Amino acid sequence: MRIMTGGCILAGGRRSAEARSLPSDEEYDTADNWSTASVLSEDQTDSIPEEDKDGEEVDESGAQGRKNCLEGLIKAFSKKYLFDFLADRKVTVSDGVIRCLRKGKGDELALAARSLAMLCIQLAQDADEIMEDVKPVLLTILADNSANIKARGECAIAVAMCAFITCMEFEVVIIVLLTVKLERKRMDVVSTMEALENIFRLSFRKGDKSIPTHSPEVSRLHGIALTAWCLLLSIAPQYHIDKVVAKYLSKLPDLLESQDVDLRIVAGETIALFYELGREEDEEFQSASMVQLCESLRRLSTESHKYVAKKDRRHQKSSFRDILRAVQEGEAPEVVVKFGPECLEMYTWVKKVQYSAFCQAISSGVYQHLQWNPMVREVFGLGAPLLVSSLPSNKPTKWERTMYNAAAFKARTKARAKFRDKRAVTMSGTE
Repeated sequence: MRIMTGGCILAGGRRSAEARSLPSDEEYDTADNWSTASVLSEDQTDSIPEEDKDGEEVDESGAQGRKNCLEGLIKAFSKKYLFDFLADRKVTVSDGVIRCLRKGKGDELALAARSLAMLCIQLAQDADEIMEDVKPVLLTILADNSANIKARGECAIAVAMCAFITCMEFEVVIIVLLTVKLERKRMDVVSTMEALENIFRLSFRKGDKSIPTHSPEVSRLHGIALTAWCLLLSIAPQYHIDKVVAKYLSKLPDLLESQDVDLRIVAGETIALFYELGREEDEEFQSASMVQLCESLRRLSTESHKYVAKKDRRHQKSSFRDILRAVQEGEAPEVVVKFGPECLEMYTWVKKVQYSAFCQAISSGVYQHLQWNPMVREVFGLGAPLLVSSLPSNKPTKWERTMYNAAAFKARTKARAKFRDKRAVTMSGTE
């Protein structure tokens, strides 16, 4: 134990021989500064294991501390829009998260990937430089079959979300001088989609036409990868959309036979997205096996197996009824999301897919970002954030609530007294 006293270091509660000779007045400032700096430096050096100093191994005793920090970041990024705070600190924050992404394992790796996705949502296109450094790391973890499955899922949504954000065609990207950069970003989207395809295509039928069996964790990974892939498909160039629709429209029905409910639903929504994008170019667009596809969709919209949870059955039926209408009639479900004094109305599968991806990345904080994050509002066509002064105040004041409660109490008292009087008269008449 070290105790600082007048610039001297006391060890074990006893003063050393050097501590007995106090410095002169001229030496006090130097001694104080030197002692504080030397103690901090020595303490920090002693707390770092030899393996971590050489960069060969991460200190496992500090893993929980790093995870706590990442969880704090995620909570803060989810609850509030913090661009002004991050503008001058984005390098510091991103370096810390990227270090956890490179050195972490298991849950720490998953938390780092989620933090990175939410950091990109906070910074919008200012995250472009960060993504150039971290994209190869995310893709490496995503393709590593030995990596933590949860971490791979978080990397899938992170790499897709960051590519989506940095490729968004805001007004500044329309400028002629930036068309070359925009085309390069589009190629990044295509390459990222190919990496995600390598994940979920493992749930397609095998060479012998049998449906592969995966654990729930792996099926969830494939569903997340497909969700992330659809997010990028919504902004992909038309030539690539035509290519993937022709390639995967006949294979996606394989995922409808999966044992995982969520993967079945995501596959059905992807099929609906295919039909919506295809009919934008050709109103008569349909697949060669449309009749068989509609039969499968109709079966899933009425399926009632007892071994499937009641909540999952309800969700599946509702989802596949909408998907069936999309394929047969070209209709998209009307989704209304209320947040604060506003509401978001979605009438296309493109917007529904994008909203699902943002919910996957932000979780419960999606309402706060819909209200205050300009990039998120731009994606869904909500315009600039509303000023606080212009927001309608429907919440009654404390005085109004007090008066209302008093009036309600008085009305209840009168009604009860009247009822009791009638009851008393009735009882006396009966006697």
